[in-house]
Amino acid sequence: MANVTIKDIAKETGVSIATVSRVLNNSGYASEEIREKILSTAMKMNYLPNAVARSLKKEKTNTIGVVIPDITNPYFMKISKGIEDTIHPFGYNLIFGSGDEDPAKEREMLQVLFEKRVDAIVLATSGDNEEIIQKIKNSGIPIVLIDRKLNKKDQDFDFVIEDNIKAAYELTKYLLDLGHTRIGVVNGSLNVSTGSERYQGYQNAMREKGMDEDPELIFNGGFIETDGKEAVDRFMEQHSKPTAILSFNNTMTFGVLLKLMEKGYEVPSDMVVASYGEVEAAKLLKPPGITYMNQTPYEMGVRTGEILIDRLMKTARGPVHEIFEPTLNGKNLILE
Repeated sequence: MANVTIKDIAKETGVSIATVSRVLNNSGYASEEIREKILSTAMKMNYLPNAVARSLKKEKTNTIGVVIPDITNPYFMKISKGIEDTIHPFGYNLIFGSGDEDPAKEREMLQVLFEKRVDAIVLATSGDNEEIIQKIKNSGIPIVLIDRKLNKKDQDFDFVIEDNIKAAYELTKYLLDLGHTRIGVVNGSLNVSTGSERYQGYQNAMREKGMDEDPELIFNGGFIETDGKEAVDRFMEQHSKPTAILSFNNTMTFGVLLKLMEKGYEVPSDMVVASYGEVEAAKLLKPPGITYMNQTPYEMGVRTGEILIDRLMKTARGPVHEIFEPTLNGKNLILE
Protein backbone atom coordinates (compact mmCIF):
# COMPACT_ATOMS: atom_id res chain seq x y z
CA MET A 1 0.00 0.00 0.00
CA ALA A 2 1.43 3.37 -1.05
CA ASN A 3 1.47 6.47 1.15
CA VAL A 4 0.17 4.76 4.26
CA THR A 5 -0.79 7.27 6.96
CA ILE A 6 -1.49 7.00 10.68
CA LYS A 7 -5.18 7.33 9.79
CA ASP A 8 -4.92 4.11 7.75
CA ILE A 9 -3.22 2.34 10.64
CA ALA A 10 -5.86 3.61 13.08
CA LYS A 11 -8.63 2.33 10.81
CA GLU A 12 -6.93 -1.06 10.41
CA THR A 13 -6.31 -1.52 14.13
CA GLY A 14 -9.52 0.07 15.38
CA VAL A 15 -7.77 2.47 17.76
CA SER A 16 -7.68 6.25 17.76
CA ILE A 17 -5.36 8.32 15.59
CA ALA A 18 -3.94 9.92 18.75
CA THR A 19 -2.97 6.53 20.16
CA VAL A 20 -1.33 5.48 16.90
CA SER A 21 0.61 8.74 16.86
CA ARG A 22 1.82 8.26 20.45
CA VAL A 23 3.04 4.74 19.74
CA LEU A 24 4.78 5.53 16.46
CA ASN A 25 6.46 8.59 17.95
CA ASN A 26 7.17 6.84 21.25
CA SER A 27 5.80 9.91 22.99
CA GLY A 28 3.11 8.68 25.38
CA TYR A 29 1.45 5.78 27.16
CA ALA A 30 -0.17 2.82 25.44
CA SER A 31 -0.67 -0.70 26.76
CA GLU A 32 1.81 -3.30 25.61
CA GLU A 33 -0.96 -5.13 23.74
CA ILE A 34 -2.03 -2.01 21.83
CA ARG A 35 1.57 -1.00 21.18
CA GLU A 36 2.42 -4.40 19.70
CA LYS A 37 -0.75 -4.37 17.58
CA ILE A 38 0.01 -0.91 16.14
CA LEU A 39 3.67 -1.63 15.44
CA SER A 40 2.98 -4.96 13.75
CA THR A 41 0.23 -3.38 11.63
CA ALA A 42 2.52 -0.49 10.66
CA MET A 43 5.18 -2.96 9.59
CA LYS A 44 2.68 -5.08 7.65
CA MET A 45 1.38 -2.01 5.82
CA ASN A 46 4.92 -0.76 5.07
CA TYR A 47 4.31 2.48 6.91
CA LEU A 48 7.06 5.09 6.55
CA PRO A 49 6.98 8.20 8.78
CA ASN A 50 6.68 11.53 7.01
CA ALA A 51 9.90 13.23 8.01
CA VAL A 52 8.81 16.56 6.54
CA ALA A 53 5.53 16.62 8.44
CA ARG A 54 7.28 15.54 11.62
CA SER A 55 9.89 18.27 11.29
CA LEU A 56 7.21 20.90 10.72
CA LYS A 57 5.41 19.79 13.85
CA LYS A 58 8.55 19.68 15.98
CA GLU A 59 10.20 22.67 14.25
CA LYS A 60 13.31 20.53 14.04
CA THR A 61 14.78 18.42 11.23
CA ASN A 62 17.90 17.04 12.96
CA THR A 63 19.91 18.06 9.91
CA ILE A 64 22.84 20.44 9.57
CA GLY A 65 23.78 21.90 6.19
CA VAL A 66 27.46 22.09 5.25
CA VAL A 67 28.45 24.28 2.30
CA ILE A 68 32.12 24.10 1.34
CA PRO A 69 33.98 25.47 -1.70
CA ASP A 70 35.36 22.15 -2.94
CA ILE A 71 33.84 18.83 -1.90
CA THR A 72 36.81 16.95 -3.41
CA ASN A 73 39.42 18.75 -1.30
CA PRO A 74 40.70 16.41 1.46
CA TYR A 75 41.09 19.41 3.77
CA PHE A 76 37.36 20.16 3.73
CA MET A 77 36.46 16.49 3.89
CA LYS A 78 38.49 16.11 7.08
CA ILE A 79 36.72 19.14 8.53
CA SER A 80 33.38 17.57 7.64
CA LYS A 81 34.40 14.27 9.22
CA GLY A 82 35.25 16.07 12.46
CA ILE A 83 31.86 17.79 12.43
CA GLU A 84 29.98 14.56 11.72
CA ASP A 85 31.79 12.58 14.42
CA THR A 86 30.86 15.27 16.94
CA ILE A 87 27.21 15.92 16.09
CA HIS A 88 26.02 12.42 15.12
CA PRO A 89 25.88 11.11 18.72
CA PHE A 90 23.41 13.93 19.41
CA GLY A 91 21.07 12.69 16.65
CA TYR A 92 22.08 15.10 13.88
CA ASN A 93 23.01 14.32 10.28
CA LEU A 94 24.85 16.38 7.67
CA ILE A 95 23.62 17.56 4.27
CA PHE A 96 26.52 18.52 1.97
CA GLY A 97 26.74 21.06 -0.80
CA SER A 98 29.71 22.30 -2.83
CA GLY A 99 29.89 25.96 -3.81
CA ASP A 100 32.71 25.22 -6.30
CA GLU A 101 34.26 28.62 -5.47
CA ASP A 102 31.22 30.15 -7.21
CA PRO A 103 29.26 32.72 -5.14
CA ALA A 104 26.15 32.26 -7.29
CA LYS A 105 26.10 28.49 -6.75
CA GLU A 106 26.82 28.98 -3.06
CA ARG A 107 23.88 31.39 -2.80
CA GLU A 108 21.62 28.80 -4.41
CA MET A 109 22.80 26.11 -1.97
CA LEU A 110 22.19 28.38 1.02
CA GLN A 111 18.68 29.16 -0.20
CA VAL A 112 17.89 25.46 -0.62
CA LEU A 113 19.13 24.64 2.89
CA PHE A 114 17.13 27.54 4.29
CA GLU A 115 13.98 26.30 2.58
CA LYS A 116 14.65 22.73 3.76
CA ARG A 117 14.60 24.08 7.32
CA VAL A 118 17.96 22.69 8.40
CA ASP A 119 18.66 23.28 12.08
CA ALA A 120 22.05 24.94 11.47
CA ILE A 121 24.54 25.69 8.70
CA VAL A 122 28.33 25.40 8.48
CA LEU A 123 29.76 27.61 5.74
CA ALA A 124 33.15 28.08 4.11
CA THR A 125 32.12 30.96 1.90
CA SER A 126 33.30 31.80 -1.60
CA GLY A 127 32.45 35.46 -0.94
CA ASP A 128 29.84 38.03 -1.96
CA ASN A 129 26.93 36.41 -0.09
CA GLU A 130 26.77 38.48 3.08
CA GLU A 131 23.14 39.47 2.48
CA ILE A 132 21.65 35.98 2.40
CA ILE A 133 23.99 34.77 5.16
CA GLN A 134 22.78 37.59 7.41
CA LYS A 135 19.17 36.84 6.43
CA ILE A 136 19.53 33.20 7.49
CA LYS A 137 21.20 34.17 10.76
CA ASN A 138 18.45 36.71 11.49
CA SER A 139 15.85 33.97 10.97
CA GLY A 140 17.27 32.14 13.98
CA ILE A 141 19.24 29.43 12.17
CA PRO A 142 22.75 29.21 13.68
CA ILE A 143 25.60 29.68 11.20
CA VAL A 144 29.19 28.71 11.95
CA LEU A 145 31.81 30.03 9.53
CA ILE A 146 34.61 27.54 8.91
CA ASP A 147 38.05 28.30 7.43
CA ARG A 148 36.86 31.61 5.96
CA LYS A 149 35.38 34.72 7.52
CA LEU A 150 33.06 37.27 5.99
CA ASN A 151 34.41 40.57 4.75
CA LYS A 152 31.91 42.40 6.94
CA LYS A 153 30.28 41.78 10.32
CA ASP A 154 32.13 38.50 10.89
CA GLN A 155 32.56 39.40 14.56
CA ASP A 156 28.82 38.74 15.00
CA PHE A 157 29.19 35.15 13.78
CA ASP A 158 30.70 32.04 15.29
CA PHE A 159 33.80 31.09 13.34
CA VAL A 160 36.56 28.50 13.37
CA ILE A 161 39.52 29.63 11.29
CA GLU A 162 43.30 29.57 11.06
CA ASP A 163 45.75 32.39 11.69
CA ASN A 164 46.35 32.76 7.97
CA ILE A 165 48.47 35.90 8.20
CA LYS A 166 50.91 34.42 10.70
CA ALA A 167 51.14 31.04 8.96
CA ALA A 168 51.73 32.56 5.51
CA TYR A 169 54.30 34.93 7.02
CA GLU A 170 56.22 32.00 8.56
CA LEU A 171 56.11 29.99 5.33
CA THR A 172 57.39 32.95 3.29
CA LYS A 173 60.03 33.86 5.86
CA TYR A 174 61.31 30.30 5.80
CA LEU A 175 61.98 30.51 2.06
CA LEU A 176 63.56 33.95 2.41
CA ASP A 177 65.81 32.75 5.21
CA LEU A 178 66.98 29.93 2.92
CA GLY A 179 68.20 32.60 0.53
CA HIS A 180 65.44 32.59 -2.08
CA THR A 181 64.96 36.05 -3.55
CA ARG A 182 62.78 35.11 -6.51
CA ILE A 183 59.67 33.36 -5.19
CA GLY A 184 56.71 32.61 -7.41
CA VAL A 185 53.50 33.10 -5.43
CA VAL A 186 50.33 31.16 -6.27
CA ASN A 187 47.58 32.93 -4.37
CA GLY A 188 43.88 32.14 -4.05
CA SER A 189 41.02 34.54 -4.54
CA LEU A 190 41.54 37.89 -2.84
CA ASN A 191 37.75 38.12 -2.45
CA VAL A 192 37.80 35.62 0.42
CA SER A 193 39.58 35.97 3.74
CA THR A 194 41.98 33.05 3.24
CA GLY A 195 43.25 34.56 -0.02
CA SER A 196 43.65 38.12 1.22
CA GLU A 197 45.10 37.15 4.61
CA ARG A 198 47.67 34.70 3.26
CA TYR A 199 48.77 37.27 0.71
CA GLN A 200 49.10 39.80 3.52
CA GLY A 201 51.31 37.36 5.43
CA TYR A 202 53.55 37.04 2.37
CA GLN A 203 53.73 40.82 2.03
CA ASN A 204 54.63 41.22 5.70
CA ALA A 205 57.56 38.83 5.35
CA MET A 206 58.79 40.53 2.19
CA ARG A 207 58.65 43.99 3.78
CA GLU A 208 60.48 42.72 6.84
CA LYS A 209 63.32 41.58 4.56
CA GLY A 210 63.26 44.90 2.71
CA MET A 211 62.26 43.23 -0.54
CA ASP A 212 59.84 44.45 -3.19
CA GLU A 213 57.18 42.26 -4.77
CA ASP A 214 57.61 41.34 -8.41
CA PRO A 215 54.21 41.44 -10.15
CA GLU A 216 55.49 38.93 -12.70
CA LEU A 217 55.87 36.40 -9.88
CA ILE A 218 52.38 36.86 -8.41
CA PHE A 219 49.51 34.69 -9.70
CA ASN A 220 46.06 35.32 -8.22
CA GLY A 221 43.84 32.33 -8.82
CA GLY A 222 40.81 30.75 -7.17
CA PHE A 223 42.09 27.84 -5.05
CA ILE A 224 41.72 25.26 -7.82
CA GLU A 225 44.20 22.83 -9.40
CA THR A 226 44.39 24.59 -12.76
CA ASP A 227 45.61 27.74 -11.01
CA GLY A 228 48.76 25.93 -9.95
CA LYS A 229 49.36 24.69 -13.48
CA GLU A 230 48.79 28.08 -15.08
CA ALA A 231 51.01 29.76 -12.50
CA VAL A 232 53.94 27.45 -13.32
CA ASP A 233 53.49 28.16 -17.04
CA ARG A 234 53.62 31.89 -16.35
CA PHE A 235 56.59 31.73 -13.99
CA MET A 236 58.66 29.59 -16.36
CA GLU A 237 58.15 32.07 -19.17
CA GLN A 238 60.11 34.69 -17.22
CA HIS A 239 63.64 35.52 -18.26
CA SER A 240 64.71 35.20 -14.64
CA LYS A 241 62.82 32.19 -13.33
CA PRO A 242 61.92 31.71 -9.65
CA THR A 243 64.01 29.42 -7.47
CA ALA A 244 61.02 28.57 -5.31
CA ILE A 245 57.24 28.45 -5.70
CA LEU A 246 54.98 29.32 -2.78
CA SER A 247 51.41 28.03 -3.09
CA PHE A 248 48.70 29.12 -0.66
CA ASN A 249 46.42 26.09 -0.89
CA ASN A 250 46.92 22.33 -1.17
CA THR A 251 44.82 21.94 -4.33
CA MET A 252 46.79 24.62 -6.17
CA THR A 253 50.03 23.03 -4.92
CA PHE A 254 48.99 19.75 -6.49
CA GLY A 255 48.58 21.58 -9.80
CA VAL A 256 52.03 23.12 -9.34
CA LEU A 257 53.62 19.71 -8.79
CA LEU A 258 51.86 18.16 -11.79
CA LYS A 259 52.97 20.95 -14.14
CA LEU A 260 56.57 20.93 -12.85
CA MET A 261 56.77 17.18 -13.46
CA GLU A 262 55.24 17.63 -16.90
CA LYS A 263 57.95 20.16 -17.71
CA GLY A 264 60.68 17.85 -16.47
CA TYR A 265 61.53 19.64 -13.22
CA GLU A 266 62.39 17.67 -10.11
CA VAL A 267 61.28 18.84 -6.67
CA PRO A 268 63.20 20.05 -4.73
CA SER A 269 66.47 19.69 -6.68
CA ASP A 270 65.29 21.83 -9.63
CA MET A 271 62.55 23.81 -7.91
CA VAL A 272 61.70 24.24 -4.23
CA VAL A 273 57.98 24.13 -3.48
CA ALA A 274 56.34 25.39 -0.29
CA SER A 275 52.66 24.82 0.36
CA TYR A 276 50.04 26.19 2.70
CA GLY A 277 48.63 22.77 3.54
CA GLU A 278 49.87 19.23 3.06
CA VAL A 279 49.59 17.50 -0.32
CA GLU A 280 49.25 13.72 -0.06
CA ALA A 281 50.84 13.18 -3.47
CA ALA A 282 54.00 14.99 -2.32
CA LYS A 283 54.86 11.90 -0.27
CA LEU A 284 55.81 10.23 -3.57
CA LEU A 285 58.55 12.79 -4.19
CA LYS A 286 62.18 12.10 -3.44
CA PRO A 287 63.27 13.35 -0.01
CA PRO A 288 63.09 15.99 1.24
CA GLY A 289 59.95 16.68 -0.85
CA ILE A 290 58.18 19.94 -0.11
CA THR A 291 57.82 22.11 2.95
CA TYR A 292 54.30 22.92 4.11
CA MET A 293 52.14 24.38 6.83
CA ASN A 294 50.63 21.48 8.76
CA GLN A 295 46.92 22.12 9.26
CA THR A 296 44.52 20.37 11.65
CA PRO A 297 41.22 20.20 9.72
CA TYR A 298 39.74 17.28 11.70
CA GLU A 299 40.27 19.12 14.99
CA MET A 300 38.73 22.25 13.44
CA GLY A 301 35.71 20.16 12.47
CA VAL A 302 35.38 18.76 15.98
CA ARG A 303 35.45 22.27 17.45
CA THR A 304 32.87 23.39 14.90
CA GLY A 305 30.64 20.47 15.91
CA GLU A 306 30.96 21.44 19.58
CA ILE A 307 29.92 25.01 18.81
CA LEU A 308 26.94 23.73 16.80
CA ILE A 309 25.74 21.54 19.67
CA ASP A 310 26.10 24.45 22.09
CA ARG A 311 24.01 26.61 19.76
CA LEU A 312 21.36 23.96 19.19
CA MET A 313 21.15 23.23 22.91
CA LYS A 314 21.04 26.99 23.50
CA THR A 315 23.93 26.87 25.97
CA ALA A 316 26.28 29.22 24.06
CA ARG A 317 26.59 32.85 25.07
CA GLY A 318 27.91 35.37 22.58
CA PRO A 319 29.86 34.70 19.36
CA VAL A 320 32.57 32.02 19.57
CA HIS A 321 35.81 32.78 17.74
CA GLU A 322 38.27 29.88 17.54
CA ILE A 323 41.62 30.43 15.81
CA PHE A 324 43.94 27.51 15.02
CA GLU A 325 47.65 27.98 14.28
CA PRO A 326 49.21 25.78 11.57
CA THR A 327 52.80 24.64 12.15
CA LEU A 328 55.70 24.50 9.72
CA ASN A 329 56.78 21.03 8.54
CA GLY A 330 59.57 19.88 6.26
CA LYS A 331 62.32 22.17 7.59
CA ASN A 332 65.03 20.32 5.74
CA LEU A 333 65.25 22.10 2.41
CA ILE A 334 68.52 23.68 1.38
CA LEU A 335 69.28 26.14 -1.34
CA GLU A 336 71.74 24.71 -3.84
